[in-house]
Amino acid sequence: MKKKPIPGTLLLVAAFIVSVLSLIQLSAESDTSNGLRSHALLLIVSSLLACSQTALRSVLFAVALAGSALWLALLPFNGLSTLALALLAAVSVQRLASASVPAAAVAALLGIWLLWFWQILVTGFAVPQVILPAPLDILTALVDGVSLLAGDLVQTVLKSVLVGYLLGCGAGVGVALLIDRLPFLQRGLLPVASLTSTVPLVGVAPIAVMWFGFDWPSKAAVVILVTFFPALVSTLAGLKASGKLEQELMYCYAATPHQQLRMLRLPAAMPFIFSALKVNATLALITAIVAEYFGSPTAGLGFRISTESARMHMPIVWSAIVVSSLAGSLIYTLLVRLDRRVNFWHPSIRGMATEK
Repeated sequence: MKKKPIPGTLLLVAAFIVSVLSLIQLSAESDTSNGLRSHALLLIVSSLLACSQTALRSVLFAVALAGSALWLALLPFNGLSTLALALLAAVSVQRLASASVPAAAVAALLGIWLLWFWQILVTGFAVPQVILPAPLDILTALVDGVSLLAGDLVQTVLKSVLVGYLLGCGAGVGVALLIDRLPFLQRGLLPVASLTSTVPLVGVAPIAVMWFGFDWPSKAAVVILVTFFPALVSTLAGLKASGKLEQELMYCYAATPHQQLRMLRLPAAMPFIFSALKVNATLALITAIVAEYFGSPTAGLGFRISTESARMHMPIVWSAIVVSSLAGSLIYTLLVRLDRRVNFWHPSIRGMATEK
């Protein structure tokens, strides 16, 4: 019986070679601490343990790899040891991806390794916080300013983004249905809607502040303008996506235009509408944050990023970026789950379910 190849063989060989070179280099230097030599030896043992995929050796490989990662953070920076650990980390991610585990577990492991090497490299090269703060510094700033960032999150996401997103997407879908019902409006409304997509954000945001004030309504107005056109265009494309045979069948049943829209054309357009909703989710958050640069009260993620970057408090800036990224990811995840529930019949959704 032919044995399956070990995932990450080339990376494993490279990690073993780099580990041996690191041990040779450290042994040749008389002023090197014994901790670095022992760590290089542990990396060699980890590489040898990874040569087999048995359950016991896999567990020992994971334990040795985790121990070497924690130990490296306490030792002076060494380039070869860090490179060997990075290669072994890539092997661990590749092997977890080849196993029958959820994709979220692989993404979590990859994210943990990236953050860990970010911490090691920033600390090892003594990078100033103004250029790039370490993850632990960002986490400390996030914990210390949790109440401040919570207020910014409410101001930006729950007020500006949510209100503008619902009104912009709702207006886009509603105008698309109106244009579809009254075709003569397509020559008048569609060019005007196309014009809204070409208006630069940096030009609209100051005007919105002058019209609606410095609070969240001005940011919501800019979000409405940005999210309106994608929802309109996607809905119009979706309404034309129903097949000719289905339309002829509805005609044979003497269905009214309203019945055709409700039973055939609107369900066929839902995948297109959800595509626009998912795109607009990220656009709305980015727009609201940028709009807060042009005038905001004493709260908001964009306001926090702008003011703290001027004060060179970069850990707070990065913590605000982390909060905004988590909020955007959560909104997008909720829309993806809703899309799977609503459009379970669509071939793309069924294909994903079959792969699982």
